[in-house]
Amino acid sequence: MLRRIETARSRGLDISATAYPYARAFNGLVACLPTWVQEGGTEKMLSQLKDPAQRERIRKEMDDPNVTWENQWHGSGGPGGVTLVSVLNPDLRQYQGLTLAEIGRRMGKDPRDAAMDIVIADRGESSAVIAIMTEDNVRAVIIHPLVSFGSDSEAQAEDGPLSEAMAHPRAFGTFPRVLAKYVREEHVLTLEEAIRKMTSLPANRVGLTDRGIIRPGMMADVTIFNPATIQDIATFTEPLRYSVGVRYVFVNGRPVVRDGKITDERPGRPLRGPGFAGTQPSP
Repeated sequence: MLRRIETARSRGLDISATAYPYARAFNGLVACLPTWVQEGGTEKMLSQLKDPAQRERIRKEMDDPNVTWENQWHGSGGPGGVTLVSVLNPDLRQYQGLTLAEIGRRMGKDPRDAAMDIVIADRGESSAVIAIMTEDNVRAVIIHPLVSFGSDSEAQAEDGPLSEAMAHPRAFGTFPRVLAKYVREEHVLTLEEAIRKMTSLPANRVGLTDRGIIRPGMMADVTIFNPATIQDIATFTEPLRYSVGVRYVFVNGRPVVRDGKITDERPGRPLRGPGFAGTQPSP
């Protein structure tokens, strides 16, 4: 993929990439099923999953390494590499945090059937962590100069409504993990380059001209951290954990983190890139 991006840029295409520093993905559980299952919409998908003949075909394809679709079930090593982390149906919450191998044992059925039955019960809304990457590939991607960092995650929290579902640890640890693992421990990135990939590089890519660096006239979005102690502590088994080592965070000049504690300040606002007409909304 990196070679394809470099080749495209050599032809004049302005393209880059973003990544998070983990060797597992977060995807809908339906991504473990053949792609043809989803064709035609939710109702058709559910109908096919309830059809015995179609289920047999799905089971065979899930274990087939030679199918033409991206086989995330086989690519993760099977049911032990797929962990259910988020559901909408409250009846399924008892399975959150378990692998499909464990869920299959609890249900007393083939893990492939367990996966299909969860998709049916949650109407395709369940999400899973899937072990389909390698650490060597992650490292190669994140040190590439064209790649910026992003959590690829929606907002979550340790408590309150945003804590009701489990998460991929990237929601809590992406940026501290880069600074702790790849800068401080492995020395594959300099501190300055890592910060650039978190700030000015992504800001420039999406056309935010008043953020990304510190200088007069820019918005005062500032993070102050201790490079010797910053550390992600969210894990795949306990993902809802804030990182440590961040002392202050200012958003639009107001402290949302002070002395390592989240404050009651809420100065954030939606940001509009250059493709949107009109002015920025008021703070």
